[in-house]
Amino acid sequence: MSKVLEVTSEADFAEKSSGFPTSALQVLYFHAPWAAPCKQMSTILETLAATYPVASPPTIGFLSINAEEVPEVSEKYDVTAVPYLVLQKEGRAVDTVSGSDAAKVRAAVEAHAGKAGNPGKAGLPPAQAVNKVEQAAAAGADGTAGSDGSGARKLSAYAPTDLDPKTAPEYSSGTRKTKEELFSRLADLVKAAPVMLFMKGTPSAPQCGFSRQTVSLLRQRGIRYGFFNILADDDVRQGLKEYADWPTFPQLWVGGELVGGLDIVKEEFENDASFLKEYSVSPQPDTGGPAAPSVQAQPA
Repeated sequence: MSKVLEVTSEADFAEKSSGFPTSALQVLYFHAPWAAPCKQMSTILETLAATYPVASPPTIGFLSINAEEVPEVSEKYDVTAVPYLVLQKEGRAVDTVSGSDAAKVRAAVEAHAGKAGNPGKAGLPPAQAVNKVEQAAAAGADGTAGSDGSGARKLSAYAPTDLDPKTAPEYSSGTRKTKEELFSRLADLVKAAPVMLFMKGTPSAPQCGFSRQTVSLLRQRGIRYGFFNILADDDVRQGLKEYADWPTFPQLWVGGELVGGLDIVKEEFENDASFLKEYSVSPQPDTGGPAAPSVQAQPA
């Protein structure tokens, strides 16, 4: 029976993917370990894979990819939410499935690979609600670092520097606050700059692929914004999920109002040419970045 193979790096993906003939169907499963729907999807795929016998040469393969740990592959397939499946054949994507609906996953796989030898005993679990990918709202670089126009991949090579604006976590006391005190602090933080990005890491050193993509989007459009590294302050990281009623990161806030995560920001830019235009510092691409330290988040 076939098994789901875990991908640990971009090189590992290239090696495992090239091990299948181009005629074989590759089921690429993008996930994040913290997302409950991904646990559901993992069970679905392991069960479904087991219904397909191992053939020589292979006719189908299942690859599991941590979307945040292998961002180069996630970006290649434009992954903005998990769980997310890409069905690939002959070197191109033939279908995608977002969410953890077992019926949709099985139907998509069978449409391109045919039915398994004993699908009736697969025992696939029922569907579960879809969660947006946890992203960390990111802020662009300071406008001085180089970019090849694509933005995202260059940013991954940045190292933190003294030029990065200071953010509130640096001043955090670590003292536990009441919910009322925390929400009061969050109300100030989301308005610390006209455009405020809550992200994993800093603009020069994003700590996940989704943060890096968000940084790149804002940078490419010359948007000036404030940022907050949620990895440095767990009170903010956990509290903002409840305060915003939005369980994932990155989160982009404008004028103290939540816009959303990476997928929504991408849609806004694609559908509205004027989105955030009033916060652009230059019509030239790749000129956006963090606002001056004076307008960054201040100590509690």
